[in-house]
Amino acid sequence: MDRAVHTYFTSWDWAVVLVYMLFTTWLGHRLSGKQANIKDFFLGGKTLPWWAVSGSMIATEISALTFIGVPGIVYGLEGDWTYLQWGLGSIVARFAVAYWLIPLYYEKEIFSPYDFMGDRLGEGVKRLVTLLFSLGAILGQSVRVLVTAIILQVVTGMDVWLCICAIGLVAVIWTFMGGMQTVIWTDVIQFCLFIFGGLLAFGMLVGQLGWTEISALNQIEVNGRSIDKLQILDLTTPFSDPALKYTLWVGLLAMPFQNVAAFGVDQLNTQRMFCCGSVKEARKAMCWSSVSILITVLMLAVGSGLFAWYQSYPPSGSILKSFESDPNNVFPTWITLEVPVGVSGLILAGAFAAAISSLDSILAALSQTSLSVLFGRERLEAEGKGAEMVRLSRIAVCVWGVILTLAALGLMEIRSRNTDSDLIKLAFGMVAYTYGPLLGVLLAALCPIRSHLTGLLLGTFCSVCLVAWFRPELPLVLEMLDFEYLADKVKDSRPGLASEWFFPLNAALTFGFGILSGWLFPDKSRLPG
Repeated sequence: MDRAVHTYFTSWDWAVVLVYMLFTTWLGHRLSGKQANIKDFFLGGKTLPWWAVSGSMIATEISALTFIGVPGIVYGLEGDWTYLQWGLGSIVARFAVAYWLIPLYYEKEIFSPYDFMGDRLGEGVKRLVTLLFSLGAILGQSVRVLVTAIILQVVTGMDVWLCICAIGLVAVIWTFMGGMQTVIWTDVIQFCLFIFGGLLAFGMLVGQLGWTEISALNQIEVNGRSIDKLQILDLTTPFSDPALKYTLWVGLLAMPFQNVAAFGVDQLNTQRMFCCGSVKEARKAMCWSSVSILITVLMLAVGSGLFAWYQSYPPSGSILKSFESDPNNVFPTWITLEVPVGVSGLILAGAFAAAISSLDSILAALSQTSLSVLFGRERLEAEGKGAEMVRLSRIAVCVWGVILTLAALGLMEIRSRNTDSDLIKLAFGMVAYTYGPLLGVLLAALCPIRSHLTGLLLGTFCSVCLVAWFRPELPLVLEMLDFEYLADKVKDSRPGLASEWFFPLNAALTFGFGILSGWLFPDKSRLPG
């Protein structure tokens, strides 16, 4: 008789999870120091070492999404290692941010890239990019929360909505206690635990099967077609099928734009940069974060190992059905069933804590940017030395925590109506709505040709509408609202295009509209919006 996976998660595992969470909370609080002013709360007093900041960046980037989603990609019937090609664009982008944007950001005492863009293009533009960041943060981080909720559901048997609420609550508590110092130091702990979990899983799989056997079992046939699940390169051109995703051309032509936006414009990562004391330190943190590609390689190898494992040891009927319905269940299930008691609790506690560290990072960033818009940068800096502004920052953290938790619950409902189980694809699709326009506004701020707020607004609106037309979320939302006829019309008219192409396309669209409006309204360019 089949047993549910969560029945293998013992009281010892629960004890390890509880102790780990209490220890991480205590340690993060002890390392955070006193949060006497806004600079301490949001920037860690600009005293954090570059290696801790770099580790925090990697932990946030990797998170439970890579830890669970990448093995899920490889385990899928036609999955392989071609996702690794996207790492090339990521490395190029980090060095571009390190040597191009960081010196510009450090010229003035600013808290975010949106302060920089506001200085160049006016307060109206600052409000626009802050709104874009907030929208992108809600969409992007809700995926990370959902991923961890899926893990917790598999191994504990709790309802997904309860898992999401638990993640949101602990994230608010962590951020509330110590600001960015707590966020970064807890990220470093998560980073170490992720590496331990990945290496342990890989070592157990190779130790049991051997890499030669794993490689052989990853050579399969599907519908008479041979598939090498260890394949890395896919040279298929985008002209043959623009909907193709994991190809070298997407990695080289589209993903550098995504990663410049992620590491140079998204406050989730740039806020960490500003925690360093100098340009040199921030540059080292950014460049060394490129080693995250090695963790991606590790998790791809784990995915191949899991595929081989379940070829050698076929799962029972109920477990097999859960794998077929969602390949992302494979790794948490294997950890629960195969990893020694207690150690499995430690690894899964790390995945849980990683989602919280990603969420508390974005809560700190959202709190800072929203207060900067409400009070203005000058007032925020002037009054930031007092306890009152820190108190307001904590209130903002609580408000954003509730909003992000509700967004994750909404995404859970949307995903339940979508048959695509690729969580990596979902994550990149969510940020496609905002990363292109954000990068377009940054280019307008850097360009010597003046832009106007009206054009940037129009370019942003067109960009978001364009992504909504191509992505599956709009018809799903319409169905949820009982607009079946309209949802069918959108589905029938929707062309196919991979979300990743919208990073350069929408950046160019927003930038072009901004420059055009600057030419049409030369006397109003650069005026505050």
